[in-house]
Amino acid sequence: MKEFLPVNQEDMKKRGWEEVDFVYINGDAYVDHPSFGAAIITRVLEAHGYRIGFIAQPDWKDERSIQVFGRPRLGFLVSAGNMDSMVNHYTVSKKRRGQDAYTPGGIAGKRPDYATVVYCNLIRRVYKKAPIIIGGIEASLRRLAHYDYWSGSVKHSILMDSQADLLVYGMGEHAIVEVADALASGIAISDLTFIRGTVFRTKNLDNVYDYIELPSFQEICMDKKEYAGSFYIQYCNTDFITAKCLAEPYGEQGYIVQNPPSEPLTQMEMDDIYELPYMRAYHPSYEEEGGVPALKEVKFSLASNRGCFGGCNFCALTFHQGRVLQARSHGSLLREAEEMTQEADFKGYIHDVGGPTANFRHTACEKQKKYGVCKDRQCLFPKPCKNLKADHKDYISLLKKLRELPKVKKVFVRSGIRFDYVMADKEDTFLQELCKHYISGQLRVAPEHISDAVLDKMGKPHNEVYQGFLKRYQKINAKFGKEQFVVPYLMSSHPGSGLKEAVELAEYLRDLGIMPEQVQDFYPTPSTISTCMYYTGLDPRTMEKVYVPSAPHEKAMQRALIQYRNPANYDLVKEALVKAGRTDLIGFGKECLIAPRRERWKEEAWKKRQKGKKRKISSKSGKKG
Repeated sequence: MKEFLPVNQEDMKKRGWEEVDFVYINGDAYVDHPSFGAAIITRVLEAHGYRIGFIAQPDWKDERSIQVFGRPRLGFLVSAGNMDSMVNHYTVSKKRRGQDAYTPGGIAGKRPDYATVVYCNLIRRVYKKAPIIIGGIEASLRRLAHYDYWSGSVKHSILMDSQADLLVYGMGEHAIVEVADALASGIAISDLTFIRGTVFRTKNLDNVYDYIELPSFQEICMDKKEYAGSFYIQYCNTDFITAKCLAEPYGEQGYIVQNPPSEPLTQMEMDDIYELPYMRAYHPSYEEEGGVPALKEVKFSLASNRGCFGGCNFCALTFHQGRVLQARSHGSLLREAEEMTQEADFKGYIHDVGGPTANFRHTACEKQKKYGVCKDRQCLFPKPCKNLKADHKDYISLLKKLRELPKVKKVFVRSGIRFDYVMADKEDTFLQELCKHYISGQLRVAPEHISDAVLDKMGKPHNEVYQGFLKRYQKINAKFGKEQFVVPYLMSSHPGSGLKEAVELAEYLRDLGIMPEQVQDFYPTPSTISTCMYYTGLDPRTMEKVYVPSAPHEKAMQRALIQYRNPANYDLVKEALVKAGRTDLIGFGKECLIAPRRERWKEEAWKKRQKGKKRKISSKSGKKG
């Protein structure tokens, strides 16, 4: 019979355990669903025979909160949760968010800032010698020295600040089992320097082989060119076939050493992991608080792939999941879907079938399997590589099988599709199937911008590719007699975007006749090329200077231009147009974004006077009658 992992001593005793092997401490609420990293790691360890106790969102001000199970036999596993805790807490303008979807009832404030560091320091105060292994997205993207947007400074590797013994980066299934097996065999955690997908501390490099020594922490703090150069070395060492060890010096404190990444999961391994006995629910103790909102978005969705060869510069996937595409088998996905249909609250709709990029189902090319991903080029940018295999046949077949399952009324594709990959496919079959069966009224895609200069900095295809996709999409919908729209995701204030480019984007929206309800400002999260540009003002790939709109007021102007029709944005839009030398867009013509405010007031006053005169005439006419 399936059951949740123990969350207290009582649960542990019911299983007949005197102790647990690992205590997993998580910044999120306990949700046992494969869309949550904590659920996957704990279930993988359980499948390998390890006993896990789960502590969700401990009170970091109370040492007793991490003593629920006592000292574990092998160690503590610590994660901030499915998101970096700072992204979870703050908007791009550094304002506190009012809600937390990963907390019962959506209540904010149940985890600390820099949660991984805080939890580990709490553990270290109580259990001074207990092994601590950190992982999850926060640890993964902060594994070496990194620019931290919220403090405006370069921070150490999180391994230094957290006082943890070992860091597991990436998705972590292979590495965590190797770590557990090594500890269980009696190897000291200080000797675990050989496991792929891990980062460790060392006083010297005597036992580290075939490594690249990065600039020291002091050097990258003092010189932004050194920072950009160090970052690009890291970026070029994310493939499991070609990557070398990276050693980052910290003076008298020694070195932080990153081992090469773990091998990607085989299809069989991925199937096995996603078919572990998840409860597919949040812990029942949260019911009175209204449950965990984040589950609602994914409960009836299927993760069909991992990794992404799209290579967007503002995305951290290259550093976390890697560029090698891994996919589950049709059989595994169909079995999960069938299980999903048996749940009491299933209404007949599979909300999504995808992953980081929904329409990727195989590696970009055959060469990747033998030689790894290319260090000096992207698969899709600036144009699709000649070796790229753009083929949707497998995905089409999978979606068709899913929609034909009993109890399934409709299958949606809601995670992003790469429209440039669709355009690289010589056949229209996928786009036809998508329009006929898998969207409902609108398709969300992410051109991000329309200025080619900005798109180059984003690592996205030029605007002509997006325009070509729109024509194809409209033509196919017309063929089927459907009226379905494209909703574009757009980003303001990305490095390379000045007011000139922001005005271009506003003009595009004017011509399209839409105003986005939400605008995403570029958010400098750790370990992306775009964040490196934001901090250094340099493109780490070329070391050329990049314009960076970092001043809050300019960012506000760029955001306002995208929503120029909103009356609340009038002053910002006008200021932006004046500064950009585009006062031609202030007027009453069709091409104008805003009207002159004074003239508009005069016109409105004139209209009111005219209405008043009409009322008087009407009143006099009535009296005569």
